[in-house]
Order: sequence, then structure tokens, then C-alpha cells
Amino acid sequence: MHLRSKPWAKPWLEAHTDLVIDQEHAQKLRGHWQEIFDQDQPIHVEIGSGKGQFIMEMAKKNPHINYIGMEIQETAVAIAARKSFEAVGILPNLRYLYGNGSGVETYFEKDEIQKIYLNFSDPWPKSRHESRRLTYKTFLSSYRAVLPEGGEVEFKTDNRHLFEYSLVSFMDFGMRWTPEDYTLDLHADVDKVEGNVETEYEQKFMALGQPIYKVKAHF
Repeated sequence: MHLRSKPWAKPWLEAHTDLVIDQEHAQKLRGHWQEIFDQDQPIHVEIGSGKGQFIMEMAKKNPHINYIGMEIQETAVAIAARKSFEAVGILPNLRYLYGNGSGVETYFEKDEIQKIYLNFSDPWPKSRHESRRLTYKTFLSSYRAVLPEGGEVEFKTDNRHLFEYSLVSFMDFGMRWTPEDYTLDLHADVDKVEGNVETEYEQKFMALGQPIYKVKAHF
């Protein structure tokens, strides 16, 4: 989803470079991301952070993990980062990256991050747009370039077609999961919903009675 540009976004980002990393700085940090966090600990990345609720809550809940919320849109990353900053200031284990998710290997080295989250990504339903889906093979190749052996991609969506497409894409790419790793109705599954952190979209679809699909796939 493309957000309408906000005139305050660019100056806000320029004033908060300690919280939001731009593409040029991110490329220089490749292999050295631990330097911007207070503690040397596992790094998890959310690609497409939206308004930032998920990544902020995950960072608050798990201080033993470093989190990066990644967004391609200037307005989106500004909204997410400002929301976080106004709510909790600068958390020692949370930063934002204003960059393109199709090229995560330009920002991170192999094994530098341990997990990637894809939450309610654009389904791009038309066949001619297949290559834009974040679970398309070129994106999966990019994720594999930065994750370790056994590294995890956690995927949530309200779109049944995209979920089924993604399962096949993971399988074709050689990724694996077990019956315990996926659900066709997250919030009706008592075991799997425990500890779940919701996104803004997730709350919206839950209110409409829409099932949430989730899978954890491993390289």
C-alpha cells in the first residue's frame, strides 16, 4: 500500500538519524550492525513495517533481541519511527531502515541476521505482478543470502491465495516447515496464538472475522 506523502516526513527523518538508518548509511553498516545497538545479540528484521506497531511491541517484549523495521516508503518509515519515538523514545534494541526489501543482501552480510518477518505484505494478485510478491523466488534468494542455515522467515497474511502461493514458493525453493509451524486460523489456535504480537492490519481483519494465516519456514 502506498501512503500519501507527508511534508513533515523528510525533515523528521533527517532529525532522527540515531533511530532511522538511510540506505547510504545502511550499506556502510553491512557486517557491522551490532555497532548501532547497545548489546551484541541476535538481529531480527521486519520487511514492510507499516505503521510500526508490531516491531515496536516485539522490541519491548524481547529486550534480548535487536530489531530492525525496514520500509521502502519514506512516509511509512517516518510514521512508524515517529510513533515509536513518541511512545517509548529510542529503545536500545530497535532501529528503522529506510531501504528496499528486494536487496537485503546489500545491507546485511551472510549470517548477520537470524530471522525475517513478513507481515500482511501486498498480495499483488495479478499474475503479471508475481515477481513483486515478497515470497517470490528472487526475494527468497535475497533472504537466504543474509540468514544462517536454519534461519527463519515468519509470514502472516489475511490473504488465502497469497498464503497458498507462499507455501508452494517456500517448498519449491527448498525451505521446510512442519505441521506445528503453520496455521489456517491463528486466533482460533490456542497453542499458536500464545505470545502473538498483532499488527494494525491484523487487528483490522480480526474485527471483520477474517482468519489469519501464518507459517514459519526455515532454510
